[in-house]
Amino acid sequence: MDTGVVVALYDVSDQHHVRARTWYEAFDDDLVTTPLALAEMDHLASRARTRDTLWSDLERGAFAVRWWADGTSDSLTVARRHPDIGLTDASLVALAARLRTDRIATFDYRHFRALTTAGGAPFTVLPADAT
Repeated sequence: MDTGVVVALYDVSDQHHVRARTWYEAFDDDLVTTPLALAEMDHLASRARTRDTLWSDLERGAFAVRWWADGTSDSLTVARRHPDIGLTDASLVALAARLRTDRIATFDYRHFRALTTAGGAPFTVLPADAT
């Protein structure tokens, strides 16, 4: 789960708020992000005055934060192959590989439509590709 989706969930003035909220309420699967994305979420939530909601949702397990022993190395490997995406997005691609999923929740279509899974398949970008 990318930063933009979480910010859109909480910030009613965000252009993607309605779409994010509708998708989130219908989605029935685990949502996971990385500590790098969480740091961005926390920063942006404080600017949007929605930090308390973010923290409460983290406490109640609305989504999980995962990291692993080789997370930094795996993220750097992805970032070096795609230097235009940055380390946070690279960490999400590395996490997707670790979790063996092809799904990324994001509104960052420019980056994630250009990336592929570890197996070379395009990512399913949610909520855009939700059926």
